Amino acid sequence: MDLLVAQQINKKFENHQALTDINLTIPEGSIYGLLGPNGAGKTTFIRIINQILGQDSGSIYIGGELLHPKHIKMIGYLPEERGLYKKMKVGEQAIYLAMLKGLSRSEAFQQLKHWFEKFEIGNWWDRKVEELSKGMQQKVQFIVTILHKPKLLIFDEPFSGFDPINANLLKSEIINLRDKGATIIFSTHNMSSVEEICDRIALINQSKVILEGKVAEIKNNHRTNLYQIEYQPESLSFDSSFPNKFQVIERKETLMGKQLTVRIEKEQNTTELLEYVMNHARLLQFQEVVPSMNDIFIKTVNNSSNNTKNGQN
Repeated sequence: MDLLVAQQINKKFENHQALTDINLTIPEGSIYGLLGPNGAGKTTFIRIINQILGQDSGSIYIGGELLHPKHIKMIGYLPEERGLYKKMKVGEQAIYLAMLKGLSRSEAFQQLKHWFEKFEIGNWWDRKVEELSKGMQQKVQFIVTILHKPKLLIFDEPFSGFDPINANLLKSEIINLRDKGATIIFSTHNMSSVEEICDRIALINQSKVILEGKVAEIKNNHRTNLYQIEYQPESLSFDSSFPNKFQVIERKETLMGKQLTVRIEKEQNTTELLEYVMNHARLLQFQEVVPSMNDIFIKTVNNSSNNTKNGQN
């Protein structure tokens, strides 16, 4: 089942087209990466879901229903621009924000105490927000965002300001929330995080969706048939006599021996390449060079931008 469906969403600000015919389907119980360069339209789309802005045309459905003010209660939103009141005490503010989401004071207090201990910030309950580091403030806002157990969670750069240990803590909690049934929209520029936790992604550039699908399928579709081979040659002629049907892209020395990066044609069997190397050298490593999401992001955005400059749709 799909939790959120966006159909033909358009939004324009004066002379700037922010969103153009956006069609997205976000499955229930998934982590959906909303990606794109700065100014692509991601934040505008998120604000439309949160009903901070209204679209010019198109429709958004949540749980099969047309987006309505009542749906605000089932959404938890952690914006990139954080908004805690600096002079308020941490616990007092967290209870206040939780009550705005419909929890009673006693419910809020009980749940907050649990999460504060889990995130190791219990000692900061009676301190002012301004005394907290950026990372600690992030933890507080994350807790308040998820406390009312919303069906849809939207995290905009949630790891900003976190050290690697706390970033991993947050990743684990996000995955745990998905496993318990929450649907998560995850917006970030950190492509390694996308590979780690996202089930599907949509890449937006210059107001349009230019790539969408499952992370594994997208990576598979962008394979370049490159293989990296590390070896110790058994004859001096091995390097110079490498068959022409295997295109050598790069040669370099390693601590253990030598390394080749080779491209093969799609119809050729990798077994043939592997057998040739094993017959002429001591094989140390043989692996496919799979493009990262960062590589795919850069290539796809650049191609899209170039096509726009050249007048192609």
